[in-house]
Amino acid sequence: MKETLDAVLTDKGTKVHCVVPGATVLAAVRKMNEEHIGALLVCDGSDVLGIFTERDILCRVIDSPRDPATTTVAEVMTTDLVAVSPDTQVEEAMAVITEKRCRHLPVIDGGKLVGLVSIGDLTHWVSRHQEVHIRDLVNFITGKYPV
Repeated sequence: MKETLDAVLTDKGTKVHCVVPGATVLAAVRKMNEEHIGALLVCDGSDVLGIFTERDILCRVIDSPRDPATTTVAEVMTTDLVAVSPDTQVEEAMAVITEKRCRHLPVIDGGKLVGLVSIGDLTHWVSRHQEVHIRDLVNFITGKYPV
């Protein structure tokens, strides 16, 4: 059975860290550091306007150079958002991440943000499920199935 992002979100949770577009880069970076995350969705109420990532900091702030204390997130965020739906299969989401060269995917259902998955979340999900599958196969081959 193919697993969907809905199952991943059920497992990892649906909490999404957001920042308002008028926040300074410095404030956003502090929030990212406090939460130990690599991206914040940029939201105006329930509207998702873009995403602010570590790559945005490196390319559009540090390399520009811009002052993080006075530059707003809206000035440097990524607005070309790549999003998926909860019924997207895990393998399909991994292919999108690879093709679009992004590390975070907002999950949107009927125009409403329902979660965010990262390449780390997806890799963890796949490896954990491969371990279970391998254990079941070993148990079957060695006659220990069902456990």
